[in-house]
Amino acid sequence: MGWIQIAITLLIIMLFVKPMGSYMVKVFSLETTRLDKIFGGLERGIYSLIGIRENEVMGWKKYLGAMLLTNGFMFFIMFLVLVLQGHLPFNPDGIGGMPWAQSFNTAASFITNTNWQSYSGENALSYLSQMLAIIFPMFTSAATGFAVAIAFIRGLIGRQDNLGNFYVDMLRSITRIFIPLSVIVALFLVFQGVPQTLAGAVHAVTLDGKEQTITRGLVASFESIKHLGTNGGGWFGTNAAHPFENPTGLSNLVHILCMMLLPTSLVYAFGLMIKNRRQGWMLFGAMSAIFVVMLLTVTLAEYKGVPALQSLGIEQGNMEGKEVRLGIAESALFTTVTTAATTGSVNNMHESLTPLGGMVPLAEMMLNNVFGGKGVGLLNGLLYLILSIFISGLLVGRTPEFLGKKIEGKEIKLAAIALLVHPLIILVPTAIALAFPSTVASISNGGSHGLSEVLYAFTSGAANNGSAFAGLNANTDFYNISIGIVMLLGRYVSMICLLAIAGSLAMKRVAPVASGTLRTDTPLFSGILIMVILVIGALTFFPALALGPIAEHVSLMQGVSK
Repeated sequence: MGWIQIAITLLIIMLFVKPMGSYMVKVFSLETTRLDKIFGGLERGIYSLIGIRENEVMGWKKYLGAMLLTNGFMFFIMFLVLVLQGHLPFNPDGIGGMPWAQSFNTAASFITNTNWQSYSGENALSYLSQMLAIIFPMFTSAATGFAVAIAFIRGLIGRQDNLGNFYVDMLRSITRIFIPLSVIVALFLVFQGVPQTLAGAVHAVTLDGKEQTITRGLVASFESIKHLGTNGGGWFGTNAAHPFENPTGLSNLVHILCMMLLPTSLVYAFGLMIKNRRQGWMLFGAMSAIFVVMLLTVTLAEYKGVPALQSLGIEQGNMEGKEVRLGIAESALFTTVTTAATTGSVNNMHESLTPLGGMVPLAEMMLNNVFGGKGVGLLNGLLYLILSIFISGLLVGRTPEFLGKKIEGKEIKLAAIALLVHPLIILVPTAIALAFPSTVASISNGGSHGLSEVLYAFTSGAANNGSAFAGLNANTDFYNISIGIVMLLGRYVSMICLLAIAGSLAMKRVAPVASGTLRTDTPLFSGILIMVILVIGALTFFPALALGPIAEHVSLMQGVSK
């Protein structure tokens, strides 16, 4: 039954890919849609209010400057709201201000679409903070990722350094995609029983006469953009395992669909925008192949369960840390999806996964290109694509070209910087955290599993995912500051490099297709792309994985044999 649920969910996702991808092309090509009558006037009013010329075009440097300026300003406002929330309105439960280090971490987390939380939302944030410092940047960070991805595509097919207008791309992402979908999903979640209210907590008396505080809030609107924007985080500390965030099997299905809807559709939209659907499907196929392997690994590992229990004749799989109402299959699928789409939402505790099951979310975040979040997965996939073209061209003696444009030293250097920063900001902070007794004290488990807790935290931050192994006490100044810095570097270094590559490619002439042109839209090249991704991933991360989940798995197997 579990495998049938997984198959049906994946089939539904595929049914939405083409129509949603086609709609996204219309949105970013400034074509007329049915939503023009609703949002057209609002958009023009916003442009006028902030002094933006809708028809202004931006080169890559100006586009980058607009993106950094906008995100930097929002980061500052979010930090102030969190620090000062105890003195601000919409705080019915009287929650005090957040410490500065944790405020820095939280502002960095939500501006970068990571949504890592070193706090429990229902106890640490006022309603105003949830709205201004959490929900609002969920829209803007997702829209920023979309805008940069679309700008990069324009650079690939452009004839001059014109990547569009960042403000227009960002605003249209919000008004034409995220707001309409969020309203629909939020209403459905309310129908399923998810709270949506500005009233404070409810104080109840249990059957045995004890008092209980039941926290509620704007949960439905939070959950809708949380999953549609691949943001992650949770109104409640237990995230999508909490019955107020994820009350039914249908709500669980909708959460999964929302996480995968836009990342998968964007890959299809890429093929339409470059006028080469085969190229889009090639990239889609490579990402899908890695996704399926990861899904099978975690599902089979969790169904197999813990060897120690198997030796006692218990063959029910690994249910530790999972909701009985959801079961193993839906938990395994949610785990794979939330890290493939860099969402970070969880409906089960990843620390309670089997060692091989826990390695899957780690591996997906380390690769960071299996569909990914808003624009990020596509961009990282294209980085690996450019690198694969360069390597293949050198091996067969052909000029490295993509879409008729030569891939030269400048592009490869920028791509290498973007790809190498990712393991650097994971492995170096992990090593530092394991070198000092004060930081090791935050680890709740010893041995290989304890190493995995720290490795997972920095991997989650670098991949802008936000999920956690949950056994690590990350609410210390060291982890709040270090993970905050990692999240900012993981987000913006790659974006800077990608926009620079887009600007460089946009200025190049298109060479006609000839007999010596290396085809990049074939199943063969899809296989080459997968191999390059896996080889680079293994070279950079396998030693760390060998000391963490792989060593834990070996120890577990040895424990059974004794």
